[in-house]
Amino acid sequence: MNLLITCARHLEPETKEEIARILEELGDSEPKIVITSMSGILTAETELDPFVVVRKIHESIIEEPWSIRYCLRIIPIQKVSDTNIEDIEEKVSELVDSISKEESYRISIEKRNSDISSKELITKVADKIKNKVSLENPDKVVQIEILGARTGISILKKSDILSVEKTKRSLSD
Repeated sequence: MNLLITCARHLEPETKEEIARILEELGDSEPKIVITSMSGILTAETELDPFVVVRKIHESIIEEPWSIRYCLRIIPIQKVSDTNIEDIEEKVSELVDSISKEESYRISIEKRNSDISSKELITKVADKIKNKVSLENPDKVVQIEILGARTGISILKKSDILSVEKTKRSLSD
């Protein structure tokens, strides 16, 4: 998976069609889209750059707000690991160079179908990053999306995560 998509409960089939249409318009006619066992969560594996996909969808919402009806949030995923602290720690280490020395960061964990300790995970991951922590206004977010036995990990700027509702709301301001 290199995209995580959230939607309203029970609208997963419509969301799957919508994200398939969007990815096809962007140039990937055969993405692997999975409706997970968790309500309102889909994953997609696309040959396209997930960061470019999120940016292009953001642009299309600004041009045509009603072109997206079912997707709520779209998050690019850079690494996938098993859901255990050692594997997650290792994958974060592989990405940590994308935070420059002067940038601050925050760790965000979304946990679904897992009893892994968030506190322990944050402690272990934070040990790998020597930068300053900023919970309110970080330059980068270490996003850890736990989906049962699999975990998606990314180091993102706030603008890399697409919140369809926030984007549409900003148009009416």
